[in-house]
Amino acid sequence: MGPPLKLHELIRAIRSVKTQNEEREVIQRECADIRSSFRDEDSLYRGRSLAKLLYVHMLGYPAHFGQMECLKLIASSKFTDKRIGYLGAMMLLDERQDAHLLITNSMKRDLEHSSPVVQGLALCTLACLGSTEMCRDLAGEVEHLLQNSTGHVKKKAVLCAVHIIRKVPELVEMFVPVSEELLGEKRHGVLYGAVLLVTEICRRQPEACKRFRKLLPLLLQKLRQVMSGYSPDHVVSGVTDPFLQVRLLRLLKILGQNDESVCDAMSDLLAQVSTCTDTQSNAGNSVLYETVLTIVDTKSASGLRVLAVNILGRFLLSSDKNIRYVALTSLNRLVQSDYAAVQRHRGTIVECLRQTDTSLNKKALELCFALVNETNILPMMKELQRFLQTCPLELKQQCTSGIFLCAESLTYSVDYVYTYFFIFSYQAGESVRDDAVSHLIHLISGASELHGYIVHRLFLAVSKDIGQQPLVQVAAWCIGEYGELLISGSSEEPVKVSFDITEQIHDIILKLP
Repeated sequence: MGPPLKLHELIRAIRSVKTQNEEREVIQRECADIRSSFRDEDSLYRGRSLAKLLYVHMLGYPAHFGQMECLKLIASSKFTDKRIGYLGAMMLLDERQDAHLLITNSMKRDLEHSSPVVQGLALCTLACLGSTEMCRDLAGEVEHLLQNSTGHVKKKAVLCAVHIIRKVPELVEMFVPVSEELLGEKRHGVLYGAVLLVTEICRRQPEACKRFRKLLPLLLQKLRQVMSGYSPDHVVSGVTDPFLQVRLLRLLKILGQNDESVCDAMSDLLAQVSTCTDTQSNAGNSVLYETVLTIVDTKSASGLRVLAVNILGRFLLSSDKNIRYVALTSLNRLVQSDYAAVQRHRGTIVECLRQTDTSLNKKALELCFALVNETNILPMMKELQRFLQTCPLELKQQCTSGIFLCAESLTYSVDYVYTYFFIFSYQAGESVRDDAVSHLIHLISGASELHGYIVHRLFLAVSKDIGQQPLVQVAAWCIGEYGELLISGSSEEPVKVSFDITEQIHDIILKLP
């Protein structure tokens, strides 16, 4: 028997087939050869066989029988075998399977290996599939590499430390001293990982924030350097290193919570980021959005908060629906604390009700209801009633309920009664609150100047569509109470009431629960 197929030969054979059945036959035949190779302990071609099995796994076919071969290759002294073994472990193993614990000793040896490349393989695998037990056993080796290793290994070790903290939060204290040193790194990959590590430490152990606040001048300096500097390797759509900027802003947000001195120290820099960042690309918008969140979640000055709201207002004018959705979501968070600033963008928010995207409509609707007050309720009601006529069916109930709640601020006025009446007359259908019928009847009984108008409009409405139960309930009560106004023509031209309509109303009332 000759040597097994090489990986590129298997790929060529699979791509050359015409049907799925032929592909399945090729893969089944190759998997049988791979199983035989594993059974025969063919160490010469074990790496090649596992590489082909991983490709088969990527195509969606079973490959679990190669798990133990990954362990054997990881324990090999050859780098090529070790590399494919670690890759296979990351693809075929996870912490739910006990087999992954068997590589702990091999990983411990590799973390102490003299070759940085081998150390990098072990660190990547630990960060990918390290369980609680594995992280606890190998945390010491990772901490050692953070202090004594090359930049290539150190940036992998930092990300591995983040994974360890997430899995074993009680080990946070172990990484606090070294993380302070890492923030002074000039190498980009290490600095990015260090900021992520400090952010995770502060989230898991809020007491550590006090210690890292002492390094605030250093963090602000790093952010200024990123903004003012230019690194061709890290520029995205004209914005210098937006990923590092976002990470630094998130860390500043955590450090600035419940600490006014920190907020005052970083307010000028936040204002500079807000005004100097390019808004023509998603990279710039992501930095601006993170700046807004930093301002909102800290005790920033009122002028800075107004600036944050204005940035979100500019987002609402974007042609990108995703950016508008983010802006509406953020303004919903701000409307309670910065009501006046958000109110200035009411016109732009109302425009979002006219969009065809349902998700935008829903967020804009929630924000519109939050902005309604005594001075703008009448124009807002007109906009909301106009939206009710064309809104998607899934938003009708939310819209009608919101209008009812807002209209209650016009207690017992003619406008209040008319608002309720409008909702029933303009085909809100079944999308009204259960108590809306009784509430409207109570209001109509107290608005004597509208009795003639309302009874005529309700009669015409049920004449056109008698299938809406709430409308029929109100119409039946009004016609029963004020039927003489319908016939006499008070406030309207008298109408001829046909027996068919009254009979249909009678039948519907009898069917009500």
